[in-house]
Amino acid sequence: MKFAVSFFVILVSTISALLFMQFQVYSDQIDLDEHAFNYSQEIEIVYRGESLDIRHHFKNLPNDDVTIVWPSKAENPNCFIETEYSCSRLSEDLNTFNSGENRTQSLSYIIPLNGGLKSNHLMEDLFIKLKNGTVKFSTVHISTDSDIGGQWVTGLPLIGQQSLSLVNYSMFSGEGEVQDLYWRAGNLALQQVTNTVSVYAKDPTSTAFNEKLAQLKFLNDEHIAVVEGENNSKLQGERILFLPQITTKQIQQHVIFAQLNAMYDFVDTPRWIKEVVASYLTGSSLGGERATAIIQTLTNQMTDEQLKKWHEQLEALRGKEVTPSILDEALSTVFGIHTSYFSLNVNSNEIFPFLFNDKRDVYIDGEQQETIDVIFKDGLVLYSAQELLNELGYSATKGPRGYYVESETRAFRFPNEPGFYVFNQRRYNAISEPIVQVAGQYYIEETWLQRLFLVEIQKTEENINLLTTEIQ
Repeated sequence: MKFAVSFFVILVSTISALLFMQFQVYSDQIDLDEHAFNYSQEIEIVYRGESLDIRHHFKNLPNDDVTIVWPSKAENPNCFIETEYSCSRLSEDLNTFNSGENRTQSLSYIIPLNGGLKSNHLMEDLFIKLKNGTVKFSTVHISTDSDIGGQWVTGLPLIGQQSLSLVNYSMFSGEGEVQDLYWRAGNLALQQVTNTVSVYAKDPTSTAFNEKLAQLKFLNDEHIAVVEGENNSKLQGERILFLPQITTKQIQQHVIFAQLNAMYDFVDTPRWIKEVVASYLTGSSLGGERATAIIQTLTNQMTDEQLKKWHEQLEALRGKEVTPSILDEALSTVFGIHTSYFSLNVNSNEIFPFLFNDKRDVYIDGEQQETIDVIFKDGLVLYSAQELLNELGYSATKGPRGYYVESETRAFRFPNEPGFYVFNQRRYNAISEPIVQVAGQYYIEETWLQRLFLVEIQKTEENINLLTTEIQ
C-alpha cells in the first residue's frame, strides 16, 4: 500500500517537473493586445459519487481584468486555496480576476453527473473559460476510485496512467484547449499515437496501419483523439472524433474536416467547397466527384505562381468567414479579373465551367438589374437570358423543339440543333448561336442581343447600360 501511494506521488511529481519548462515557454507568449491574451491551464478532476470535483488552475494571466465564464452546470463555484495568493485577484462575485501582478489563480467547482459516470458518453461544457483568452497549453489530471476501470479521453496526448490500490489515475498534456471529456468502460485502449493523432480502439492496430498513419498530412499539429465506434449521444467532440471504422483514409478525412471547421467560419457552404479548400491546403486529393472536377479545372487554369498565390489567399482567410462569394473574391485576386466560379457552382446542378464575369452593374432603360449575369466564354460576351428577356417584356421558356421567346408581337424559336433560328414563323440561317447553354442555363450572345431584340448597349467603367430602341 505504501509503495503504491509513493509510486503515485513520484509519477505525478516527475511528469509535472518535465512539464514545468513547457509552461515557462508559454509564459512569455502573452498577446500584447489589451483585449486578447494567451494563458496556460492545469485541471485536476476527481470523480466522487455522482459528480466531478474540478480544480482549475490558470497560469500566465495578464495584469488586466479578466472575465471568468463558468460552465453552465457548475455548482459550488469557489476559490481553491493552494497558496496564500491563489485567489488574490478573484472578485467577490467570482466572475472576474481583477488586475494584479500575480499571474496564477485557482478555482474549484463541481459538475453533477445525473446517474453517475456513464460509459460511452461524451461530456461537454465542463471547464471554465476566460473571456478573450486563448489557451496555449493544457494539462489534465483525472482520478477515480480503483474499482472504476475504463479509458479516459480528452483530445490531448495521454502522458501516462496508472491503476493503484486506491485510485486510478490518468494524465493528459499538450498544446491548446481541452473542452470535452469521454470515458468508456471495458477494453478500449490507446493503440497508436503520432504528433497529431491518438487512436483509441479495442484491438491493437496493424504495423501497416501505423506506418500509414505516421505519413498522413493534416492542416495543423493540434492533437486530436480518434475513438473507434460511436458514443451514446452521437455527437463529435471538439478534439475527440468517433469513427465506426478506424482506417487511415477515414481518419485523415475526418480529422482534416474537424481542423478545417475550427480554422474557418464556413457559412452555409456545401461540403464540396470544404473538400476543395482542404485539398489545396494539404496538397492531397480529398472529397467526391464534384470537388475533384473543380480542383482539376482550377489547377489547369493556374500557373505555378498563381497556385502559390491561391494557397496564400486561402491561408489568409484563417479565422474568418468563408462563403462562396468570398472564395470568388480570393480567386479573382489570383487571376486579376473577376470570376464567380464558386457561387455559380453552388447554384448549378451541373458543374459550371470556369468563366470570368463582368462585374459592372447592368441597367435596362435606367433601372438597375440585380439578377442579370454577364460572363465571358470562348471570346463571347453572354448575358443570362431568362432574366434579361423577362425584363425586356418577353416570356422565355424551354420547349420540345428548342428555346421559345415571345412577346405580344414577336416570337422566336432557337432550336436545339445549330445553324438557324425562327422569327415569326420564318426561318433564318445563323453562322453563330444566338442562344447558348452553359451548365444547363441559357445565355444570349451580346451581338445577337442587339440585332434580334433591338437593344443598344452603352458601357462605362462602372456600368453596362441596355437601352431599348423600340417598344417591345
